[in-house]
Amino acid sequence: MKLGAVAALAAGLALVAYLVFHIGIAQVLEAAGHVGWGGFALICVAGLGVECCLGTAWYGLLYPYRVPWRVLVAGRQLRDSTSDLLPFTQVGGMVFGARAAVLGGIPAPLSYASMMVDVTTELMGQIAFIIIGLLFGITALRASPAFAPYADGMILGTALLVPVLIAFVVVQRRGTYLAEKLAGRFLPAAVHHTEAFSQMLKELYARPWRLALSAVLHLVAWTASGVWIWLVLRLAGAHIDVFSAIAIEALLGALRSATVFIPSAIGVQEAGYAAMAQVFGVGPEIGLAVSLLKRARDITVGVPVLLIWQVVEGKRAFGREKEQP
Repeated sequence: MKLGAVAALAAGLALVAYLVFHIGIAQVLEAAGHVGWGGFALICVAGLGVECCLGTAWYGLLYPYRVPWRVLVAGRQLRDSTSDLLPFTQVGGMVFGARAAVLGGIPAPLSYASMMVDVTTELMGQIAFIIIGLLFGITALRASPAFAPYADGMILGTALLVPVLIAFVVVQRRGTYLAEKLAGRFLPAAVHHTEAFSQMLKELYARPWRLALSAVLHLVAWTASGVWIWLVLRLAGAHIDVFSAIAIEALLGALRSATVFIPSAIGVQEAGYAAMAQVFGVGPEIGLAVSLLKRARDITVGVPVLLIWQVVEGKRAFGREKEQP
């Protein structure tokens, strides 16, 4: 890890510890315990449903290429598990997610190029989701003494995401060299197949309807994540409607994207949920408990996923060694 990432991770852990003791560890544990083991199992299963939606968005981008849907779902889950549990930024998760697709039989140029374009269509869906979240939550934000001064800034920040998205697409479509440089930085394995990577990138952008389909499916996935947070909040004892939960998740998604350099968004996620919960009439202890329940779900699902991935990689490496004379 780079020194900056280590410092950000340490600062995030310190912030989590401060929030737990400031809000009250007993209150946070009580809210988390309100879920129960059955409720936690439901949280884990429902979270897998969101991952299936995200994998389907990647699948929609690759249609009509014949790629297994289950491989893309597994790749997406590995991408998120890596970002959530290992000391990498979200970019590191993208590399491993594309690698999982390669292990599943998808050609490397197609896997890495589609991952890069999938990030673009996901950003499209996320921008739409943030706009929806702002529409649902702007009244509550303006009524909050803490967030009212920043409400207009949030709207402006969301609007600025649009030119960023356009620039990212232009770089990939018209600046093949720059796209390869980006791939070399964000998806290092792709540089070994630069010519094929560039060709696949052009082909993926050649059908706008496919990009639109993936973006819409990503919007569905983001909306599903908002409904999932509503479920977690209700299980934790919060009386909140689904529209407010979607607003919370949309604003938290924007915050996590803005702090992409912080590994696993440690501290950012916890502070965000605790603060946003109060804006929508929920106690900060429940907001913090929801964040910790998400972390627990990530560990429960992510650890087996990472172990399976290591087993698959190990078998592949062992097989190559046996083939050598």
